[in-house]
Amino acid sequence: MNRSDTDLHDWRARALHIESEIGKAVVGQESAVRQITAALFARGHVLLEGSVGVGKTILLRAFARAIGGAYARVEGTVDLMPNELLYHTYIDQNGKPRVEPGPLLKNGEALSIFFFNEMNRARPQVHALLLRVMAERSASAFARDYYFPHLTVFADRNRVEKEETFEISSAARDRFLMEISIETPDDPTIQRALITDPAFHDVDALIARVAPDIVNYQALNAIAATIQNELQVSESLQNYVYELWQATRNPGAYGVVINGVQINALMLAGASPRGISQLLRAARVIAWLKDRYFVAPEDVQDVFFETVAHRVFFNPVYELRRAELAHELLRQILNKVAAP
Repeated sequence: MNRSDTDLHDWRARALHIESEIGKAVVGQESAVRQITAALFARGHVLLEGSVGVGKTILLRAFARAIGGAYARVEGTVDLMPNELLYHTYIDQNGKPRVEPGPLLKNGEALSIFFFNEMNRARPQVHALLLRVMAERSASAFARDYYFPHLTVFADRNRVEKEETFEISSAARDRFLMEISIETPDDPTIQRALITDPAFHDVDALIARVAPDIVNYQALNAIAATIQNELQVSESLQNYVYELWQATRNPGAYGVVINGVQINALMLAGASPRGISQLLRAARVIAWLKDRYFVAPEDVQDVFFETVAHRVFFNPVYELRRAELAHELLRQILNKVAAP
């Protein structure tokens, strides 16, 4: 075993330790925990999809404690201005104007997790600033650039109320590595515990259960680079991923049939090249978490929906049925494209 193999083995043990520690604060979310772990080690940003009160904030605070670094959160509102992510101004008790760092600048390079709650309540100007932060991990303020080299952005959307909301643009959605669903657990025992056990009502106490600094957030970029360089992808698997991509662009050519849909009129755009490269990036991390040094078809399938569903765009007549159609489209694509 060479040095890089040894390093990857050691880091994998720490990644699995993170997952077990998160389970001390969050129950019934094993799939979401695995997907977020994969996103962190793939260094990708994440959209969260789920109802109100299912524990998204607790989940992210738990991960922030496990990897160290600073955690910041912003609530999306219709009157939120872009500069409020960077700084805020106020009049102090002496009547003098003051400027204080906002949630992005307050912790500088130590910021590891930034959660934008109800992102679609904020205006597109705010989305545009966040897009730069996600793409470049930097922002400009006070005539200088600020850098966030270790930052992972998480955002969720209010999917119930549609008044005073602004849909996230295709460019912004494509910057998110994954869209991960977080729902109320199906297990009745867990459901009862969540509503009756006082232990789940004290958020700070829950977070304190998680061991801190299991992985140094400053090391994640280097670990991610090693995973991407060392995990092998065969030519047959590359061809498989290519065919999956083409099927998102022209599903009719691959025999996809959806009831009530004119398949040739369904797609406005399939996944982007960046999106499919991100699919493979996430699949490498999934393979590594399974203690393999090569990517198998099931690794791609494990993250196919999470990395691709938010990157396919339907013609307006079908867009209102996005959730239903995206799931069925991708399910059929996986069934129609032969795995090696």
